[in-house]
Amino acid sequence: MAFPKLGNLAPAFSLVNQDGKTISLKDFRGKRVVLYFYPRAMTPGCTVQACGLRESAKALARLNVVALGVSPDQPKSLLKFRERDGLNFDLLSDPDHAVAEKYGVWGLKKFMGRESMGILRTTFIIGGDGKLRHIMDKVATKTHHDDVLALLQGALKDI
Repeated sequence: MAFPKLGNLAPAFSLVNQDGKTISLKDFRGKRVVLYFYPRAMTPGCTVQACGLRESAKALARLNVVALGVSPDQPKSLLKFRERDGLNFDLLSDPDHAVAEKYGVWGLKKFMGRESMGILRTTFIIGGDGKLRHIMDKVATKTHHDDVLALLQGALKDI
């Protein structure tokens, strides 16, 4: 599976969020989007990553950026995750991993000697014009938010 091509329009999608509301990528035209795919709500690494983005909300807003998290979890689990950790951005449910497949982030994972199919932790930065501007395929959960901000304040500040 391959990532979508940089410079092209990001693959369109409509997914249900933690509140059961349908959210579409096109809803955010004119804003930059940090679209991040994570394996599972409320697991340690995913919690660290989400809480980092929560803490960066004001800085992201100043940069005209919206964060969206996508996982295969059901909306009920996403709501619990959002409420438990006070998350301030939408979490989107992709239970059949169709959107993850469009973005090339559904694949073979190896963990503790076992192999399974799942989300490959990846972040996409989408410009206000809807075009894919950057792919972070090596994500460190503890520094993810700082890495995103550094890109948006540096190399990607004009997108």
